[in-house]
Amino acid sequence: MAGSSAHASTPGPELWREVEIVRTAHGVPHIRAENLRAAGYALGWLQCEDYGAITPGRLQATRGQTARGLGRKALDADFAALHERARATSTYHLLQPETRDFYDGFAAGVNRFVALHPAEFDDAMPRDFSAYDVATLHIGDGPPVAKIRRFLAALPGAVDPGPWTLEAGASDPDEGSNAWALAPSRTRKGKTILLRNPHLAWNAGYYEAHITVPGVLDFYGDFRIGGPLGVVGGFNRYLGWATTNSNTNDRTEIYALDIDPQSPDHYLLDGASLPVEKTTRSVSYLEDGALATETRDFWSTPLGPVIHRTAARLYIARTAGDGEFRGGEQFLRMMRATSHAQWVDVMRMRALVSQNFTYADRAGNIYNLWNASIPLLPHPTGGDVATAAHETREVWTQLVPFEALPHWLNPKGGYLHNENDSPHFANVRESVKLANPYPNIEPPSLRLRSQLAIQLIESRKKWSLEEIVALKHSYRMLLADRVKEDLLRAVTKTAPSGETADAAALLKAWNNQAAPESRGAVLFDLWWQRYAKDREPAAQFARVWNESDPLKTPDGLADPARAVEAFSWAAGETRKRYGSIDVAWGEVHRVRRGNVDVPVGGCPGALGCFRVLGFAPEPDGRLAANTGDGFVLAVEFDDPPRAYSVLAYGESSRPESPWHADQAAMFARGELKKVAFTETDVLAQAVTRYRPGAESGPAPIAQAPVSLP
Repeated sequence: MAGSSAHASTPGPELWREVEIVRTAHGVPHIRAENLRAAGYALGWLQCEDYGAITPGRLQATRGQTARGLGRKALDADFAALHERARATSTYHLLQPETRDFYDGFAAGVNRFVALHPAEFDDAMPRDFSAYDVATLHIGDGPPVAKIRRFLAALPGAVDPGPWTLEAGASDPDEGSNAWALAPSRTRKGKTILLRNPHLAWNAGYYEAHITVPGVLDFYGDFRIGGPLGVVGGFNRYLGWATTNSNTNDRTEIYALDIDPQSPDHYLLDGASLPVEKTTRSVSYLEDGALATETRDFWSTPLGPVIHRTAARLYIARTAGDGEFRGGEQFLRMMRATSHAQWVDVMRMRALVSQNFTYADRAGNIYNLWNASIPLLPHPTGGDVATAAHETREVWTQLVPFEALPHWLNPKGGYLHNENDSPHFANVRESVKLANPYPNIEPPSLRLRSQLAIQLIESRKKWSLEEIVALKHSYRMLLADRVKEDLLRAVTKTAPSGETADAAALLKAWNNQAAPESRGAVLFDLWWQRYAKDREPAAQFARVWNESDPLKTPDGLADPARAVEAFSWAAGETRKRYGSIDVAWGEVHRVRRGNVDVPVGGCPGALGCFRVLGFAPEPDGRLAANTGDGFVLAVEFDDPPRAYSVLAYGESSRPESPWHADQAAMFARGELKKVAFTETDVLAQAVTRYRPGAESGPAPIAQAPVSLP
């Protein structure tokens, strides 16, 4: 591991003396700090500078005080926050000193910004955030609300869900990520290449930054607004990684324990009568202009929280990762790793419980890890049903061994990929049919987006970094390759005329791309929406996806008659909405941010695009991108690394900021900016530099460089 944190730093208000921020083209901040505490301070300041009250608001919420402004609707969230805060407080001393320094500095940076910009915040915004508030952001989730509600709904009689009433947000099929790693054998320069391409909603707050602490840390990547070490991806001089959300494994098992008939607040386990632990918490909330207080009792056991009880049974939910407090620490250690062996050793912490990691390094290694904390079950999985337990050996107490998790190191074919599907096809030249003795590892899956990714990189061609950037922006719509012929065949059999015949001719001539200039893609999209609505895959496709033919299914149409009806409708609807059936994709689909209003290519993942974009309707009838591709980072591990990036929605959510919409048009064109990583490149690209929170304010770019130890 690189060196430890540097010398003790000065008190919070004076931390600005130990750090400089250099902003390069498009406002990317390069933090140059004397120690990790000062680095955290700068990151906290920057998040406020570019995103206003979001980060202070999240820190304030960790104190369980949101209901004081929002009323009763925030009570559940506040009680949950108090639970997480108690866990963060009790474990804070167990974090490594470097992590505590970073958290402490982050809180100080937020405090400093709030204190110097009071007009931006309401009077209730605290100015005394601490590392405990920051640590609370990184406490692992407990049992999933949806699963607990399904369990309670299946119990005899009506069961009050109690605290399990928080609604889980509906998943967006266009929220996910793409990740590629290419070995030296597949690149023109013989250097590994890594592609990181998260595409969550455009309000998810990805934030591009570079943090340097001499001898301690030199990391470039994306951070998430709202905290210092959320989901982080990027690279240092030696290695890098991309995260992709997946891991649909079930981390929670529900157990039924017998209540001691002689003592109702005790349960029986291993022949002993054990107490149920009771915690009483109170939350203040606003009602009719005044503060009221609600008090709730929470019951738990060392095995997990109590989710329901009857006269005879106590039901608990045991979740892998519940209360895990080292997630931020693990990311910080990953950022500081300098070799594959060291990085994998950090991954053995298993504090990050539900993501895939695609890795590449300067030594020529590529690696994919289906990273999950999965219970090692001593019994068949209970699903949404409780498993009776009378002894501890009947309850899971260990995780599936790290070595048993699906992973690939330097596979045949020289590539690895993940697009949120199962790990089985991370490399189809060395695909593994997992024997899977663990029933809670997710089953095989490979959606159209993943299949297209394989087709794009599976050729034997050697790629340059610039070619990978161009390849990533493929506009191909794989769904059209699979079903268009069946659709045209079905329409032709009806001897179409008029508008339907014109639409069929248009579709036949269309090249199956969702490029800005493509004509026919809008028609196809509307047709599919009509045809596939409320229908399972078996009712959509002649052949559904099949593990035995993973790269050619799904294929064909299951219901030609419905397809013809939907096509006739889509022709009229396209003309009705947009004036003609041959409207260009980019005339309808736009990137709109600030004063930017430009056409964009890419499509929803359900249509099989690798460049995934989701859209929201605008008042003028057009569709504006609001999810999907947002941050793209491609790096080649030369010495030093060479990289390109783009952040579609810019470094700042503030409309008045010069960094608000300055990357939007570039993103829409499929272009990336050159990353400044070395000191020479940073200074060459510098547009402003300053010490955050200094009394004198930002320094002009013309001043001499500030030297740091």
